[in-house]
Amino acid sequence: METLTVALGDRSYPIHVGRCLLDQAGLLTPYLQQRKVAIVSNTTVAPLYLGRLADPLRRAGSEVVEVVLPDGEQFKDWRTLNSIFDKLLEHRCERSTTLIALGGGVVGDITGFAAACFQRGVPFIQVPTTLLAQVDSSVGGKTAINHPLGKNMIGAFHQPRVVLADTDTLNTLPDRELRAGLAEVIKYGLIRDLPFLEWLELHLERLVARQPAELAEAICRACRNKAEVVAADERETGERALLNLGHTFGHAIETGVGYGEWLHGEAIAAGTMMAAELSAALGWIDRQDVTRVERIFQRAGLPVRGPDLSVDRYLELMQHDKKVQDGKLRLVLLRQVGRAVLSDAAPTITIRKAIANCSGHG
Repeated sequence: METLTVALGDRSYPIHVGRCLLDQAGLLTPYLQQRKVAIVSNTTVAPLYLGRLADPLRRAGSEVVEVVLPDGEQFKDWRTLNSIFDKLLEHRCERSTTLIALGGGVVGDITGFAAACFQRGVPFIQVPTTLLAQVDSSVGGKTAINHPLGKNMIGAFHQPRVVLADTDTLNTLPDRELRAGLAEVIKYGLIRDLPFLEWLELHLERLVARQPAELAEAICRACRNKAEVVAADERETGERALLNLGHTFGHAIETGVGYGEWLHGEAIAAGTMMAAELSAALGWIDRQDVTRVERIFQRAGLPVRGPDLSVDRYLELMQHDKKVQDGKLRLVLLRQVGRAVLSDAAPTITIRKAIANCSGHG
């Protein structure tokens, strides 16, 4: 097991990465404020891992409330959030009851938001079971649900007490979900860690093949990058926005085709290609760099073109992005491979061309 720390003063917390961690209740019990805990999972993950997490906690003396949600991005909404509140109230959960998110990014996001809201804030723990959640969404305290007009538009910052990333859970992850997680891994190399990107280029096929040593290394290096950024800019007033490379385009894809049709990582890969194309159009990177980005996504089995939405539809959806300021679209772009910037310098006509060149209308 390797342990990293998200340094946030008296709200700092550890990220444990390793094998067989679900069975180690002692990693979680120090962070429980009372005996009652609520584990929130979904219909896919619960049959696999809920018992493995709940049983050691029960043996350690905890009363465990189980909340099982439907699986899918389309259920990250008000109705599903309210079903969590229903369960917590039915079981008379209190302000010191800890919520534990057991699942991927959807479970982590909606559980964290429920924890931020229930009785004005209760503690929660992240136990991510997908690669994407282990390297990105479980770390940093961003919680949210979706709105029909935009992804993650309703939420709160609410940091977990601990993150427990059991790499053995990736053994049951579908290939498509694993590839989607690699998009967020690659992102860290593109925005701020060129040596990591070079390492990924050398080891990508071993990651796709689920080699344990390489997966653990990639998760730890990705989490270290995320932890450093969050510690420096918890509320996304500056550097943290750079973690959204490809996300303005990608969220438009997810919303435009309907939540759940494209996985988040798939949309981010195609969105990052649009960002790279736009960066090249601005003269910041060259065509060889764009090809390099395209190649690593292709090797990971990820899409490098967006779906067949009109350019106008892309732009309409992108206006709901949280980085829009005073009505002006700000995008995370590449000044060079390994260094991202937040910029509003791109003319609309140039953005339109980048979208067209990297989507069904190219």
